[in-house]
Amino acid sequence: MTGARHPFAGGPGPWNWRSLRWKIAALVIAASCGVALAVGGLVHQATANRFQKEGEGLAREELRISVTQYRANGRVPPSGTELDPTEMPPELVHRVKSVGGAALWYDEQSRDGPWMWAARPVGGGEILAVAMHMGTEERELAALDRTIIKVSGKTLLVIVPLSVLLTELLSRRLRHVARTARRIADGELDARTGKGGHDGDEITGIAAAVDSMAQSLQQRLIDEQGFTADVAHELRTPLMGLVTSTELLPDGPATSLVRDRVRVLRGLVEDLLEISRLDAGAEASDARFVPVGSVVEASVSRTGEPVRTTVVDNRQVSTDPRRLDRIIANLVLNAHRHGGGRVEVRVDGPTVVVRDHGPGFPAALLADGPQRFRTGASERGHGHGLGLTIALGQARVIGATLELANAPDGGAVAVLRLPDGDRPPD
Repeated sequence: MTGARHPFAGGPGPWNWRSLRWKIAALVIAASCGVALAVGGLVHQATANRFQKEGEGLAREELRISVTQYRANGRVPPSGTELDPTEMPPELVHRVKSVGGAALWYDEQSRDGPWMWAARPVGGGEILAVAMHMGTEERELAALDRTIIKVSGKTLLVIVPLSVLLTELLSRRLRHVARTARRIADGELDARTGKGGHDGDEITGIAAAVDSMAQSLQQRLIDEQGFTADVAHELRTPLMGLVTSTELLPDGPATSLVRDRVRVLRGLVEDLLEISRLDAGAEASDARFVPVGSVVEASVSRTGEPVRTTVVDNRQVSTDPRRLDRIIANLVLNAHRHGGGRVEVRVDGPTVVVRDHGPGFPAALLADGPQRFRTGASERGHGHGLGLTIALGQARVIGATLELANAPDGGAVAVLRLPDGDRPPD
């Protein structure tokens, strides 16, 4: 039966960006990029600080030598030094005057690259300053940055495929568990993941839980089917005696009422026996070529209900006419009992549509399928909820599909599609 979207259907596939594979891979890539940026930034900053410290040390030493030569030469500045504050960075002059002694300044605004300045007052309002060009260190730092970027890029080229491969293995295991869960939900209760165990990761635990759930559901269903079969068989013998006894009663209104209730009880027991045989897989199709339209018309006629039957195509189809009759009778009786309004049957080759003009099928029935002893909404009438269950089971036996839906303009619609692969002999 179709018409209800499976709760597991439409999940993210392996190429869907919402897939767990891509989410984990994106997280690994983001974490790797974050680590690369953090490590690269720390290395860059540490190297820059080391170069600056080395430059400060060299500048202090050069200033000390220059001051010694300045005093030894009779206050003549040696080559490579400055005495004119106007030629010095304003920040350096301000620092020397504020501290009243030696000061350092790293000038990054120069056009020809960064300079490390060292200066100190030498008396008479004069300031002696030396400058160390840091261009070589700057180029080494830039080369280090390029190396970090290249190494990080190559590392990502290795990490990204590995992360995608690892997440694909995890995603594949999850998809296998999801497929098994879909099979179980579709009624294949003997489906198992085969991945459960006492030891393993979380996915193994999920697989074990799915297998345990399937085993429990299968056992409960077997118990339910066995109980139904036992009840039906136990009721059949006393019911036959009850039927015989009612035939011996004198005719009258009370007798008619008793016979009617016994007839309903007999139909219920027969339905239960039929369901038990369908559940046990004891039913087999006796297929032969029959004109579908003619079989459907005869089946509708035997129900004794008013039905408007339309045969568009009365082609011959290989099917079991007795089971087809059982399906059509149950659908027509269900439409009259629970539907309301006129009931229409349309035959178009291997497709048979039974429709009423009542309130339609309940949402729970369309979502979960027919359930025995569940008739749906109370406004759909009375009954045992076995007609659609039997129709669906007989449809499976003959290899047909039974789809239940509601018409847009109101009413329940049951569509039976018979297999139409073979052609009758000439």
